[in-house]
Amino acid sequence: MATKFQDYYETLGVSRSASADDIRKAHRRLSRQHHPDLNPGNKDAEARFKAVQEAYDVLSDEKKRQRYDQLGEHWQAGSDFEPPPGWEQAPQWQSRNVSPEEWQAAFKGEDFSDFFQSMFGGRAQTHRAGADVRRPGQHLEAELAVTLEEAHGGGKRMVSVPGWIRCRACEGAGIVNKRPCSHCRGRGVESTTSTVQVSIPPGVRDGQVLRLKGQGEPGERGGPPGDLHVHVRLQQHDRFTLQDSDDLLTELPVTPWEAVLGTKIPYQTIDGTVDVNVPAGTQGGQRLRLKGQGLARRDGSRGDLYLRLKIVVPTQVTDVERELFQQLAATSSFQPR
Repeated sequence: MATKFQDYYETLGVSRSASADDIRKAHRRLSRQHHPDLNPGNKDAEARFKAVQEAYDVLSDEKKRQRYDQLGEHWQAGSDFEPPPGWEQAPQWQSRNVSPEEWQAAFKGEDFSDFFQSMFGGRAQTHRAGADVRRPGQHLEAELAVTLEEAHGGGKRMVSVPGWIRCRACEGAGIVNKRPCSHCRGRGVESTTSTVQVSIPPGVRDGQVLRLKGQGEPGERGGPPGDLHVHVRLQQHDRFTLQDSDDLLTELPVTPWEAVLGTKIPYQTIDGTVDVNVPAGTQGGQRLRLKGQGLARRDGSRGDLYLRLKIVVPTQVTDVERELFQQLAATSSFQPR
């Protein structure tokens, strides 16, 4: 059964007159939404992610987009292909799969086998001027969810990257039994997903882009490969809140008697344990600043850690504790209101 034609504009949700910036924004939004790392085990999301990458690969390249607008689903049949006379009057290939008989009927007077070969097998055999020009590969985009600990201390992670391999059904020819390959729709290639190791430098922040040189799509005719651009997304932490890019904020629970008398409390920061001095007479909501205990910066310095004190009272007390609190209530002259 023939594979349904994918309208790249529809895939990205943009109009055919969309600007390059509109296409880039749509790609980034949909890649974030359907990324395999954010949808583990979701085959539909993975398929949608691959479709988005395929559409962006074509529409983000001016020359590819021009060929796609002209040739529809057969845009990749050959970078040097020029449509024969009568193309404008031919059936609407852009909207469906077309049989060889329809092709032959549409181009009366053309040698069908030669034309078909130029469409689907001429990439390696063409001798037009400029056919041997090296073309660099396209850059690829990926997203990486990074923990606060990784942003602070760095690390290594694996990311899923969309790419292309030679079609296994037609072995890259684009044709099976003189018909366009239904598996790759005549392209000769099929999409795949590989994993690449990414080194996370200490001090990386949300929204930054890590560039992996040469990890993009391979170039054409010996051209250099593109790069992989990894967009960093910082995950929320269960204890710390990021403030002003480098500082951390968290709560420090203390008992009423610790707040009144003062104490020293061991506290687990993002990378170790420190002793926190709680002054006598500390009030709930008061902040203690631990200088240099925030996130690491790219230059090696660090932000600060702020502890917001929260006075916590026991919800259940023993008879002895209740008696002590009653004695305190009877003898204390403190009036908070």
